[in-house]
Amino acid sequence: MKKLLLSALVLGSITAAQAINPENDNKSIDAVEVNADDKKDNPTIVGVAVGNENFSTLVAAVKAAGLVETLNGDGPFTVFAPTNDAFGKLPEGTVAGLLKPESKETLTAVLTYHVIAGEFRAADVVKAIQDNGGSFSITTVQGATLTASLEGDKVVLTDAKGGKSTVVLTDVEASNGVIHAIDTVVMP
Repeated sequence: MKKLLLSALVLGSITAAQAINPENDNKSIDAVEVNADDKKDNPTIVGVAVGNENFSTLVAAVKAAGLVETLNGDGPFTVFAPTNDAFGKLPEGTVAGLLKPESKETLTAVLTYHVIAGEFRAADVVKAIQDNGGSFSITTVQGATLTASLEGDKVVLTDAKGGKSTVVLTDVEASNGVIHAIDTVVMP
């Protein structure tokens, strides 16, 4: 499973580095390079999440899915990270069910749906939305797409099932990417 996930990450990196969707007139989000020297002083995405009590449910899920090593990797990654409150919006028992060993494959799919290969700052996402007529399709590491759009000055993600999540905090630095906190878990 790890080899499959790492292969998907490599493949996703190749396609997401361009972040181009044919429906978006070939306009793209520009990835930001990560400086290797920065990694010495900054924690990884997992380290940042572990250090923030608002992401404790996400951290538990990442551990249960066996994704700690992957998200501690070189990246760069952009993570749309659901807060504890976002997980709290799921129907009762959903989180507990996803954390069970027999749900690992489903949990992995849900979590990797929140990850984009490449580092994309909030300004890059907003520019891509504006350059593409008000919405932009983003291919996730999981393989499905999220659609980013603006509602007022907020970036909203629409998932494959039509669910919406608002970005509530942007550009949280990590040595291997960037985190944008979201208020609702998106589903593939």
